[in-house]
Amino acid sequence: MRSKIFEVFEKCRKEKRPALLTYTVAGDNTKNKSLEIIKSIAQYTDIIELGFPHNTPVADGAQIQESSHRALKNGIKINDIFKIVKNFKKSKYAKPLILMGYFNIVLQYGQIAFLKQCEKMGVDGLIIVDLPHPENKLFANQCKKYSINFIQLISPTTTVDRIKKIIKDSHDMVYYISMLSTTGGKLKVSPKKILENYKRIKSINSKKNLVVGFGITSKTIASLKVTDGLVVGSQLCKEITRSLKLRQNPVTNLTRMVQNLKRKII
Repeated sequence: MRSKIFEVFEKCRKEKRPALLTYTVAGDNTKNKSLEIIKSIAQYTDIIELGFPHNTPVADGAQIQESSHRALKNGIKINDIFKIVKNFKKSKYAKPLILMGYFNIVLQYGQIAFLKQCEKMGVDGLIIVDLPHPENKLFANQCKKYSINFIQLISPTTTVDRIKKIIKDSHDMVYYISMLSTTGGKLKVSPKKILENYKRIKSINSKKNLVVGFGITSKTIASLKVTDGLVVGSQLCKEITRSLKLRQNPVTNLTRMVQNLKRKII
């Protein structure tokens, strides 16, 4: 049985465009507002990524850290995040949803209990930033048993031999980190170089869906639209911060931003 994530890439390929993946932090700035945001932007995005707020997010830059701080300050808990997922999945514009976070959250909850809850609430995929290959093999196999995509990460320094192994063990989507940086950094690599690296990875197995993240903004997204998918996260978190400071509605502003991102890749 094909996953909903797989089906998204099939649909986007027929439309001759990349999938648009959007990332926000669960509970930013409140549980209700977080749900409103993902329900609204789902009109224009193809896959929703929802981050677990974390007090020591080692891979995240300032924008996502600020989002995490707001969510934690408002008392968000893991079960609150699962409720957000459940309610989103009941909504009119429900799309495939990927949870993204760190492995200690899963360990504290209990690995099997966590996966069972993911399956029950309708989570389609997991990105665990600090669980690399091959250490993630056991957990990735457990994910499969609960019909959850475990999404592998590849960076610019990953060797060809290692890339082959990662892709071989991957599920329906692989995530290429475009540059050596935390999220939200200015794009330090030219789009041309990113595409060179992308094509090199893609040539190993052209059937695997490969998305690009880190440094993707409204300014850079159009130049990378030959890829299978593009992830925009920090720009959205930054917009939530800006909207709150100006006492504007982040739901309206983010929806407009995501609509604009979609236009640039069609």
